[in-house]
Amino acid sequence: MRKNIVAGNWKMNKDLLETKELLLGLKDKLSSFSNVEIIVAPTFTNLYMATEELKQSEIQVAAQNMHQTKSGAYTGEISAGMLKSIGVETVILGHSERRAHFGETDELLASKVNTALQNDMTVIFCFGEELQDRKENAHFAVVENQLKKGLFHIDEVNWKNVILAYEPVWAIGTGETASPEQAQEMHAFIRKTIAQAFGGTIADEVSILYGGSVKPGNAQEIFAKSDVDGGLIGGASLDAESFAAIANAI
Repeated sequence: MRKNIVAGNWKMNKDLLETKELLLGLKDKLSSFSNVEIIVAPTFTNLYMATEELKQSEIQVAAQNMHQTKSGAYTGEISAGMLKSIGVETVILGHSERRAHFGETDELLASKVNTALQNDMTVIFCFGEELQDRKENAHFAVVENQLKKGLFHIDEVNWKNVILAYEPVWAIGTGETASPEQAQEMHAFIRKTIAQAFGGTIADEVSILYGGSVKPGNAQEIFAKSDVDGGLIGGASLDAESFAAIANAI
């Protein structure tokens, strides 16, 4: 049975003291959750403190990115081994902002996925179409292509370490709004695409998160859809009360 998951991507927000304050608030408000897995992804500089602060908590810590090689002359980059050495076992890969602002290609992401899985890490793999893709009715083809190029090379056994996060980029900060029905339509398509390649069992067991501006006001309606297993939350994850309300919507 697949997991319900609510993950908070904090992006480039919160300094050390702000991070600790938010973590304390989350521990207080999320202490009684048993039917949902909670993940937070602070910035690199605060990951170690977060793992220490959450040691006695069920809340998990993820990194927002990592490099695909073990070590070397890659100034400013972080390896899987570095993350694991401080207790971080999960990494977000393929976020739309990494694709758009840092030129991360499907081929590069496939390499990063390989490295993460080889290091027994869990991957939150992000993908999704732009506004123009949606307007041109190319959204299904774009999503299928991103999935296949970035992820479909892995062995069946590795799917247990994969969480999917569908991001309709057109519905994030554009004034456009994705309906729960549109989310369900795409999630069902994603699950069908996986089933065709890897079989129904794997497709039924993989968690697919929705990452299109989920907030306390729309979370319950979105999460009620049969193929939506939770959310990858951006701005709303930066406030403990707001994030807890979204988790409660599961």
